[in-house]
Amino acid sequence: MAKRDYYEVLGVEKTSTADEIKSAYRKKAIQYHPDKNPGDKDAEDKFKEAAEAYDVLSNQEKRQRYDQFGHAGVGSSAAGGGYGGGMSMDDIFSQFGDLFGGRFGGFGSFGGFGGFGGGGRSREQQVSRGADLRVKVRLTLKDVANGTEKKIKVKKYVPCKKCHGSGAEDDRSVVTCQTCRGNGYVTRVANTILGQIQTQSTCPSCNGQGKTIKNKCPECNGEGVVRDEEVIDINIPAGVMEGMQLSVRGKGNAARRGGVNGDLFVVIEEEQDKELIRDENDLVYNLLLSVPQASLGDTVEVPTVEGRAKVKIEPGTQPGKVLRLRGKGLPSVNGYGTGDLLVNVSVYIPEELSSDEKNSMQQLLSSPNFRPNQSMKEKIFNKFRNLIG
Repeated sequence: MAKRDYYEVLGVEKTSTADEIKSAYRKKAIQYHPDKNPGDKDAEDKFKEAAEAYDVLSNQEKRQRYDQFGHAGVGSSAAGGGYGGGMSMDDIFSQFGDLFGGRFGGFGSFGGFGGFGGGGRSREQQVSRGADLRVKVRLTLKDVANGTEKKIKVKKYVPCKKCHGSGAEDDRSVVTCQTCRGNGYVTRVANTILGQIQTQSTCPSCNGQGKTIKNKCPECNGEGVVRDEEVIDINIPAGVMEGMQLSVRGKGNAARRGGVNGDLFVVIEEEQDKELIRDENDLVYNLLLSVPQASLGDTVEVPTVEGRAKVKIEPGTQPGKVLRLRGKGLPSVNGYGTGDLLVNVSVYIPEELSSDEKNSMQQLLSSPNFRPNQSMKEKIFNKFRNLIG
């Protein structure tokens, strides 16, 4: 079955903000959640479909590729098969469950639908998730062209070495929660005019973990994490652009008491090159010729990402002419070829002349070959009209 447009799946516009997309996904996830629709295969498919759409549209880099190339631009997550890009239910809950209160667990803990209508699945113990981190990395044009590996030092929460992240002084200090008896949730029964209604909620004593700590680790005071620094290797692919965001799974803050680490998001910043200007995957160089060079022709050198390249200037080259060096630009981050180097020709006119230079120019002024004819005037006029049209 052909895949639906991701914006259509979430019911948002292509101009929607990140917050609007998040809100739309949350509504869809609640509407089609398995606990709310037990045994409904169609609802489960739509639940996975919404998760797949949000996975792409919530990520700036993936969304940019999707907007440009459609499903083909987001790789395996769009390469046929069932909805969800091959993600299991546990993958969806673990990846997006923090949208519903910062914790996630099994089917019954997502969005508070455990025991919905008395027929939901049993809850699993909830697991804490560490906060995500965001860092900026500055790249040169050569880094962008070839891809690079960066080592960055990040201040973040890491597992406590003394207790190995458990938060307990020793193994005997971790005990089953007496309030929920290890279930992670408590059940309450209320009498109403419609009869008894049973509800389930996160255990207030253990926060859904099913265990409590009798004696806390003195190093981390029972949190299981401490503030420290970590050097992280980041592989940056060739062709990335300013503002793109790469994600490194599991390299964010460590979670309390052995939970799941958050992610590290790397925001790309480009250093401005001294000679080359980037235009998508093309590079632009402004070449300034003298009047004799443009008139007589010459061989000049122009900069490229990898060094210098020789370019032949034909006699009579006009200002505004663009020379194209194919394949000398930047690679596409999606692997769709390489851009070109565009050499934009300008001609330098001296502002001051010596007496001899003035005499020489005066002689040229009287030469018919140095006076623009009607054909040349029309050619320049048409080029200018196309430029501003």
